[in-house]
Amino acid sequence: MNALVIIILYLLVLLLLGWGSSRLFRGTSKDFFVASHSIGPFLLLMSVFGTTMTAFALVGSTGKSFERGIGTYGLMASISGLIHMAIFFLIGIRLWALGKRNGYLTQIQFFRERFESPRIGYLLFPILVLLVVPYLLIGIIGAGKVIEPVTAGAFPGLFSNPTIPAWSGGVPPWLTGLVICMVVLTYVFIGGSRGAAIANAFQTVVFMGMGIVAFYFVVQSLGGLEKAGSVPMRINEKGEMVQDYHFDKTSGQLMAYQSPKKIGVVTDFSNSNLTDKHPHLSRDTVTVEFKKKNPKTGEMIPFEREIGMPFITFVTYLFIPLSVGMFPHLFQHWLTARNARAFKLTVIAHPICIMIVWVPCVLIGSWASGLLPPSIPPPAVLSAMLSLVVGDPLLTGLLTAGVLAAIMSSLDSQFLCLGTVFTNDIVVYRAGKNSISDGQKLKIARLFIVLIVGATYLLAMALKNANVFDLAIWCFSGFAALFPLVFSALYWKRTTKYGAIASIITALITWSYFFHQSGYGGEYFVGPGIVPAAICFVASATSLIVVSLFSVPPAKSTIDRFFPSQS
Repeated sequence: MNALVIIILYLLVLLLLGWGSSRLFRGTSKDFFVASHSIGPFLLLMSVFGTTMTAFALVGSTGKSFERGIGTYGLMASISGLIHMAIFFLIGIRLWALGKRNGYLTQIQFFRERFESPRIGYLLFPILVLLVVPYLLIGIIGAGKVIEPVTAGAFPGLFSNPTIPAWSGGVPPWLTGLVICMVVLTYVFIGGSRGAAIANAFQTVVFMGMGIVAFYFVVQSLGGLEKAGSVPMRINEKGEMVQDYHFDKTSGQLMAYQSPKKIGVVTDFSNSNLTDKHPHLSRDTVTVEFKKKNPKTGEMIPFEREIGMPFITFVTYLFIPLSVGMFPHLFQHWLTARNARAFKLTVIAHPICIMIVWVPCVLIGSWASGLLPPSIPPPAVLSAMLSLVVGDPLLTGLLTAGVLAAIMSSLDSQFLCLGTVFTNDIVVYRAGKNSISDGQKLKIARLFIVLIVGATYLLAMALKNANVFDLAIWCFSGFAALFPLVFSALYWKRTTKYGAIASIITALITWSYFFHQSGYGGEYFVGPGIVPAAICFVASATSLIVVSLFSVPPAKSTIDRFFPSQS
């Protein structure tokens, strides 16, 4: 049984699960949007964790650690576990309580009433869509990059890949993206948020389990942890990039070179740490020159890979995990909770789940830097490693299904969220609550979901070569810039609608500027290595505070409603 058959069977099981969950659907718009506030602790944990772990976590982290090294774990995973936990406790529980008390289905409804401003919803809606779409794109792009190398040769002569001929005959990204979108659309369409929660739980268990299995077999194929850790490139005392081991395809064993093999030359000696006895342990940026073949001209051209990162980059990355506080799809998952106690398991277990997923992926990407050519696309590193060192088609298929599970567990929540926001915050709000029946709300939401799925698919095909990790960072940076909005709404009574609007506009302007400077989605730093998210956050928070202090405070009735224990 080859890998493609396993993947197809997995998608069929997912469709069957979606059909089963639709049998529990109560037929109301409230059940479709927030599962009638009936989700318990385990499903809440799985759905919240699953929706935050997309292609960014598996495909993106492996590709970025292939480029940057093991420090990728510190960039996002370790600090994310702590920050996410704090946000679920400080933001999630409080928003759930307000949402259940006031009947909110979306975060825009909360902001409109908290800031006494109907117009703030029209300002936020396009911004939220703008930021969610890149999140959707990384899932579809990541799925295509994973499936093509794994299924290489399954259709000889049918699908060719001129860029990487070895992948010819595999399922092309356009077909993978189409199938993934249709499967996700189907079970979201018929099951709503309850169907998405059940599917997320199943998929989260699958990708966590398969991640551990993948890690085990990769480690065994590389000769155990000791030898696996010796595979990546290192910088020796002479400033040369060398390899001590290589993977022999014929014997399937990790083989040692008689003497370290020189594979690159350090071209930037600006940092004095390179003269230390262990320069490869430095966090500072080192530029290494490689050569790769230009697929169009055939000539060898320079290819640069950066190892490590400046300390200021590491520190300012800490702002990015704040983004979960403003994820509209996460807000919707919070509202599905049965009660406040349902959050307890999520707060405790979420950091542990992050560690279980990220540690194997980051290590595999680091080890891959010593096995795979530097010119390989970062999103394809995970699947290329599985094909190279695991080899067994059945196992490769199961592991690839695990990767798809992570990708699809986020797509469903995001598609559903956009349908919910459009229906309730645009259509129903404009027409009036009593002007549209419950059945019409369902039809409108489903129609918009279909439209957004189609638009996202087409955009993903146009940007199919984008770096999944970098694109995700830009998505998270935008939401992180909006975090002062939700935090002040919950904890600072003096926040005014003008301060909120100023904060949103400032976040949009600064984020758009830096996004443009990056070439629309590339890796970009300010000055000595400052992550743009930090600047956007500070600018947004500053404008919110200043404008709020110079504008009229909210009405006492509003303060009493949203701060009942503090009035």
